[in-house]
Amino acid sequence: MAKTKYGKYIITKPKPLGPPTDSGTPAGPPPGASKRVTYLDGDIIKGAFYVECAWCLKGSGNAAAPAHTHDFDEVIAFSGTNIEDPSDLCGEIEFWLGDEKHLLTKSCLLFVPKGLKHGPMIVRRVDRPIFHFATGPGGTYEMKNK
Repeated sequence: MAKTKYGKYIITKPKPLGPPTDSGTPAGPPPGASKRVTYLDGDIIKGAFYVECAWCLKGSGNAAAPAHTHDFDEVIAFSGTNIEDPSDLCGEIEFWLGDEKHLLTKSCLLFVPKGLKHGPMIVRRVDRPIFHFATGPGGTYEMKNK
């Protein structure tokens, strides 16, 4: 952003995806399955919390995120792009909370309390792009595999 006093607080680029996870799988979804829009955390702006925005573009059947926990609460959103029916997710996402499998077909917000195992997240089907948003007060996004 512009070199002004507060321009540094306007984030217009996503943070590059991190290295492979402990299991050796790449961080994030398979190539072409999604497109990161923006990303913020304490590495980008000291003191900021974690926020991520991305488009889900196609289903892959692969886990975009493995089962894990965080030391912070997290809010995760999935929004369909059918302007005539905003509740229509325009696809199907498999999302695990604890040992419960949920098939998401409606636009939704998920609250994940700190320490609750969640994932895998599997984008099963995308009929139209799905907007994905996640945030939490952790300064840097860290997955703890369980």
